[in-house]
Amino acid sequence: MYTDGMFILIIIAFIFSLWAQFRVKGTFNKWAKVENLRGMTGYDAARHMLDANGLYDVPIEPVPGALSDHYDPIKRVVRLSEPVYYERTISAVSVACHEVGHAIQHKVSYPMLVARHKMFPVVNFASGIAPFLLIAGFLFGAFNLIGLGIIFFSAAVAFQLVTLPVEFNASNRAREIMVSEGYITNDEERGVAKVLNAAALTYVAAALLSLLELIRYIMIFTNRE
Repeated sequence: MYTDGMFILIIIAFIFSLWAQFRVKGTFNKWAKVENLRGMTGYDAARHMLDANGLYDVPIEPVPGALSDHYDPIKRVVRLSEPVYYERTISAVSVACHEVGHAIQHKVSYPMLVARHKMFPVVNFASGIAPFLLIAGFLFGAFNLIGLGIIFFSAAVAFQLVTLPVEFNASNRAREIMVSEGYITNDEERGVAKVLNAAALTYVAAALLSLLELIRYIMIFTNRE
């Protein structure tokens, strides 16, 4: 009974996740048609923001694909998708400055980012093996394997939960600097907020879905009699 109800919640969370992905693409595309008044490309905004925070040695590289933007903490490089790197739109500067927000977090050793970096090697292993343990446990009725799978899966869920404040903090840093440094006008901040909030929803949806799945596994494990 409880697991059936939980399964329904997981379906709802899955639908929410699909909606969040659809929304981020739609919002990005909408504001990708609106040029920012300063005429800054994503590269320009990212470079100015990096330099303003003393990160002169952090390069910016264009990468193929859409919404493939990220900050690489190992090589200390900001990578922007080509539409973001070259375009002069609200979407471009929003995403570019968000990624620089991660570089600033790295510089100041933002605690949640530090925690995520330390968790990554363990989570990378745990998330890879957890599905096999859970599947094997359910197929063969081996609850010790299910229990072990739950432990590994818990690490992956914890990583996603830690990611949430990291992403929100990077967006907040980006918005504050973009306004204070004059990259955007107060009127343009509304578009920036919509782009960044839509992107944040995808992380919330992914974390919620994983958390509900974990709770369902735990309920099955604890009610195995």
